Amino acid sequence: MTVLAGRVAVVTGASRGIGAAVAVALQGAGATVVRVARTLAGGVHDGFYDIRCDLTEPVAIEGMAARVLADQGVPDVVVSNAGAFLLKPLEATTPEELDVQLGVNLRAPFHVARAFLPAMREAGRGAFVTVGSIADHVGLSGNAAYAATKYGLRGLHETLVAEYGGSGVRLTLVSPGPTDTAAWDEVGPDDREGFIHRADMLRPADVAEAVLFVATRPPHVRIDWLRINPASS
Repeated sequence: MTVLAGRVAVVTGASRGIGAAVAVALQGAGATVVRVARTLAGGVHDGFYDIRCDLTEPVAIEGMAARVLADQGVPDVVVSNAGAFLLKPLEATTPEELDVQLGVNLRAPFHVARAFLPAMREAGRGAFVTVGSIADHVGLSGNAAYAATKYGLRGLHETLVAEYGGSGVRLTLVSPGPTDTAAWDEVGPDDREGFIHRADMLRPADVAEAVLFVATRPPHVRIDWLRINPASS
């Protein structure tokens, strides 16, 4: 499939999990893909243009975006995916842990949006996809800090939909349910009552297909929100 041939896509948090799968899917559709993550070595690897960037640092995000705009031009697709997971009840969550969640799940997407959306609006085109979570719409036990940041992320997305309406830039929030990534390694859901087993979770490729779908709709089609869940949930 080459529906994105000649297009440029940027994916944050692209070194593993959902972000890595999204990068593969977009590249498979013909896009030139810039992968962004703090654990990536800069340069060209397997056809990807990799930029090492700590997304908790606003200055680093500004520098990354300036480099993309200078080297690749205004991106046609931006997937704001980077995130952090925390499963702890309120009483066990420290202020420091809350700050980490806020930094990765809310402040980083805010700065990524601020770094790319003005240029996309000026160009009058593009798809800006935010990867959220079931926890951006549903309160679940043990998600005090995580859900607070994901609900905030949804608020940011919905506000940007209003601000960029009619600009030619289409904004979508993709909210996946439990997805089998390394984030679950320390949780051990298979051995915990009330948790879906990893074999029954979504796969990163499932979420990537959803992102590819919304990013490749015709210019006159906007999907504000796409929610996907495991069939067994």
